[in-house]
Amino acid sequence: MKRISVELVPRDEDALRGELALLGKFKEQVDVINIPDLLRFPTRSWQGAAIAKEYFPESMPHIRAMDIDLDKELAMKDYLREHDIREVLVIEGDPPQDMMHEVYPTNSVDVIWKFRKEMPGVKVYAGIDQYRGSLSQELYRIKRKLQAGAAGFFTQPFFDMRFLSVYADMLQGLEVYWGVSPVMSARSQSYWERKNHVVFPHAFEPTLDWSVAFAKEVMDFAEREGNNVYLMPIKTNLEAYLEGVLA
Repeated sequence: MKRISVELVPRDEDALRGELALLGKFKEQVDVINIPDLLRFPTRSWQGAAIAKEYFPESMPHIRAMDIDLDKELAMKDYLREHDIREVLVIEGDPPQDMMHEVYPTNSVDVIWKFRKEMPGVKVYAGIDQYRGSLSQELYRIKRKLQAGAAGFFTQPFFDMRFLSVYADMLQGLEVYWGVSPVMSARSQSYWERKNHVVFPHAFEPTLDWSVAFAKEVMDFAEREGNNVYLMPIKTNLEAYLEGVLA
């Protein structure tokens, strides 16, 4: 396996530092910290990524495409350079709850291209959402992102190795971080089914044991294929989950 990335949500600086300190025991296994950009929290992703770099050598902020004004220079450019942040993940982004937050009709392809033009020293990753449409539609988006200059991809969480293997066949030769996330309750399972149209396998159970076992299965696959893994410990005991997965 090439790299393991762990996503940490920057709810506030103290909470983020607490989780980063806890992650210190897994420093030998974890290569990069991913920081999503969630507007309901005061810490923006690039600020969280700068904090993460105090604890880990590499961190990767998520950049919301709809926040980027194509007529202006990248607003976070100087900040990224100042804190030596050399990788970003460009996503479309969800519409803001606060209508005062200005957004633009900008998509990921536009922003990948803009980063390649303005910050050629930054490695730009793109997202794959295997649940938003057909395989052919997502493959088209992947090709467009590659043409714009994407260096690799992060997927949404998988819950079924059979589905993952279909994408693995389609993405052969590309740098991919396979996403996995624990689902710990029937309510959480229902959320994934309703919001993301996930179809869980028959053997699925919303438990820590099932989530850990599946994550290990994906890691074994990534090890064989020379891919990466993206751990998203959403709404779970971070230490218990990572102890199980990385032990």
